[in-house]
Amino acid sequence: MSDEIKLVEENSLETDNNTKEENNHIIKFENATISQGKVVLSDVNLEINKGEFVYLIGKTGTGKSSLLKTIYADLPLTNGFGEVCDMPILKIKKRKIPYLRRKIGIVFQDFQLLQDRNLYKNLEFVLKAIGVKDKSEIESKINLALENVGLLDKKFDKPYNMSEGEMQRVAIARAIVNQPELIIGDEPTGNLDPITSEDIIKLLLKINKEHNTTILMATHDYLVIEKYRSRVICCEDGKLIG
Repeated sequence: MSDEIKLVEENSLETDNNTKEENNHIIKFENATISQGKVVLSDVNLEINKGEFVYLIGKTGTGKSSLLKTIYADLPLTNGFGEVCDMPILKIKKRKIPYLRRKIGIVFQDFQLLQDRNLYKNLEFVLKAIGVKDKSEIESKINLALENVGLLDKKFDKPYNMSEGEMQRVAIARAIVNQPELIIGDEPTGNLDPITSEDIIKLLLKINKEHNTTILMATHDYLVIEKYRSRVICCEDGKLIG
């Protein structure tokens, strides 16, 4: 049995008693096939409910990123059943993808911030892109998001003047600025030192608990998983386990 599968089993024993309400799923796959040029994961059956915090683990190349990209419709789901935030994603039409992504916040490993714009403008760009036009609403949402990540006093600073930990906090603020139902973290601590990584995990857990936001986070940081236990799912040998 691999170390990854052991983590899945150990954490499932601790989280079984914390079941959520039935029929309250944010993510659901049934007999789905995840493909990226070729089949990466087959017979995927997964249900993640509102308010869950779930770690996604697996060795490089086992399908973690492909699964995440399928969830936010960057890769098409062409076989099986898939539903994310109450929207069917099987063969989803391109015109419907922006409506899905309004319900999802994404935190990337490499931040993907606009370096030539201050924090306020970075978050404003996201809100305008999804159709928010009212200036007072934009300001209120940005201030709340930056306050939640502890960076309200730096809203006019530019990312290149910040530490990597601060930049990842900005990326999290960008992900939560529209108060999404689901946050996807694609190895958000991958470029950070252990202390900063732990700070980011604590922040995500805080958002999860205070706002009941569902979080699915891909990670290789097993020390964090051991310390902050929650449900674990694993990509291994072409299957999704957990």
